[in-house]
Amino acid sequence: MPRSLRVQPTQLDRVKLALQRNGYPSQRALAEEVGLSLATVNNFLRGKPVDYKSFEELSRQLGFKWKDIANLDLETNTPTKPQSLDFFDTEPDNYSPPYPNGAVPLGSPFYLERKPVEAHIKQEIKKPGTLIRIKAPREMGKTSLLVRILEFAKTQNYHTVSLNLDQVDRPILNDLNQFLRWLCANLARQLHLKSHLDEYWDEDLGSKISCTSYFEDYLLKSLQNPLILALDEAQQIFEHSNLAQDFLPLLRSWYEESKTSPLWQKLRLVIVHSTEIYVPLQLNQSPFNIGLPIQLTHFSEEEVKKLAQCYGLDWEQGEDCQKLMEMVGGHPALIQIALYHLSRREMTLEHLLETSATNVGIYTHHLQRHWLYLKEYPELLTALHSVLPGIERVNLEPIFVHKLTSLGLVKQLESNFVFSCELYRQFFLNHQNYAL
Repeated sequence: MPRSLRVQPTQLDRVKLALQRNGYPSQRALAEEVGLSLATVNNFLRGKPVDYKSFEELSRQLGFKWKDIANLDLETNTPTKPQSLDFFDTEPDNYSPPYPNGAVPLGSPFYLERKPVEAHIKQEIKKPGTLIRIKAPREMGKTSLLVRILEFAKTQNYHTVSLNLDQVDRPILNDLNQFLRWLCANLARQLHLKSHLDEYWDEDLGSKISCTSYFEDYLLKSLQNPLILALDEAQQIFEHSNLAQDFLPLLRSWYEESKTSPLWQKLRLVIVHSTEIYVPLQLNQSPFNIGLPIQLTHFSEEEVKKLAQCYGLDWEQGEDCQKLMEMVGGHPALIQIALYHLSRREMTLEHLLETSATNVGIYTHHLQRHWLYLKEYPELLTALHSVLPGIERVNLEPIFVHKLTSLGLVKQLESNFVFSCELYRQFFLNHQNYAL
């Protein structure tokens, strides 16, 4: 038996994720549980050699068979040397976090599971004809969650189709017939079916009946197992009111069909969007008062501490965590970006916070995106500036409330509106006198 072993590089992500999944808030907690030094646990999680008995015990504690994760080709008979407790260093075999950008990939140790929400969705997705609505401002983790929903659906042997509506050409969004043909063609493509669109499209019946017939008589009949259709960035539909007024009631009609039709029960819809619908629809036409609503929220302090642990930061005492959250709340993307830079030892937390709302801070691109968007809508920017004085009562028109909360810039606090985090308040305070 080898005197020491190390975790396979390809298994490191799974092992790091297992720390949280088995209820350990930190490496120190695991070390105390098994009676080993923090250095040994740290080496194990970094793919460094540890003695055989420690490797076997740590594997068992995290729910693995040691042979499944051990790098047996790289056994070593040399004693384990003390290692630095820095989670990320300059050694070539050490795992370095990628810059947070877009959806967090499957298997990444830097994904924070939203346990109650994800468990609820997994139960709901199994129900015939279900409709799930996931809403949150941009960069709150919607697409990362969607990726995991679809992965779970695949484990249930469901067919999955995910369509990002940001990828639809603008002329298509301005024409209901073109959009429905685009929808059907992409469904067929992802399901590896021939499109046969013209066989089911009848101008006399109209595009909505033609599309429904295509689903009923072709797509759903071709599939033995349920179909998960995910529409990501669905706010693109809302921004084209003519399309919204026809397509959204169509989605609702499919949902209603599933109550009596076994065929339509195969279809499960997941709609992901960053804004609420703001077009005139009757309540009995909108799909946004049916199905399971999911509102993604900011991370809690405990969740931020867990994520910090994934980045190799020991924030058990909570002081650093509190300081960061006082600036950015628990905004998932802003938290991830800060932890990325701190884990690389590029700056201190104090420097990060001092410069965060400036043009040389780590959030420059995030803040400039908001600034450039608001400059295109002077009335919206004026409405936002009215929140700055912090007066007891701010009167905002409903359309401005809708847009500013959808952007994640303001939130309602009792009967008033305030900035959703200190970062935004400082940034827009510094920019309130800029010419529009």
